[in-house]
Amino acid sequence: MESQDELVKTTPLHHRLALGVRRAGQVLLDQLYPPVCLSCDAPTGTADTLCAKCFAALRPITAPLCPVLGLPFEVALGPDTLSAEAIADPPPFERARAALVYNDLAGTLVSRLKYGDRPELARFCARLMAGAGHELWAGKPILVPVPLHPARLRERRYNQSAELALQLAKLTGLDCELGLVRRVKKTRQQVGLSGDGRARNVAGAFAVDIERLARRAGRRLVLIDDVYTTGATCKALVRALKKSGVEHIDVMSFARVVIATEMPI
Repeated sequence: MESQDELVKTTPLHHRLALGVRRAGQVLLDQLYPPVCLSCDAPTGTADTLCAKCFAALRPITAPLCPVLGLPFEVALGPDTLSAEAIADPPPFERARAALVYNDLAGTLVSRLKYGDRPELARFCARLMAGAGHELWAGKPILVPVPLHPARLRERRYNQSAELALQLAKLTGLDCELGLVRRVKKTRQQVGLSGDGRARNVAGAFAVDIERLARRAGRRLVLIDDVYTTGATCKALVRALKKSGVEHIDVMSFARVVIATEMPI
């Protein structure tokens, strides 16, 4: 492995100059605008992170968990033990994973990313997602963000799921396909709807670009979203993709709603 000095010597001069300019610019920005916590604005040592107090308020989802839905278990009862929800209502996708349990702090971050014109929050969220979804990255799948309807995209200026997918692509080296699926039905907000209401709301909402899909034939897909609540949106999207011939689809979200610690049966 080359040392740092050797790497510098073998790097073209214009690349070294550009790197130096970027570093100087970052130092200047840090002096003018010292980095602060993404949640409470307390000073932090680096940008795009949380202070220690806020970070401690997050609830990471780690093993043991349901191998299908990614729901956390209180105790480990074997790698193939499914949650009650996965048995009672098997999803159309293979696996779902999330970085965090959706709580007040996770909700604040999602709200700021989604509605607060803070796309830079995706960098922090994606770092947590990259680690939590490590088992999904094998085989170089394609990352596909849950799309927004064009009217809603104009209102928000960006799609938070696309921002997450692009940041994940940078961290994992995976391909990201933004135009593979379109949202053709302007659905109402899912907040406040029942599980059945959410499913009806997104039924028929997605259309697959068959030509793009043909160029990616045989590749596994990982859908990227900010929050997994009942899974209605992801399930509708998965069904549209499977109807178009995709065989293997996983789901990765920043946070997921866990009503209670779900015990296996």
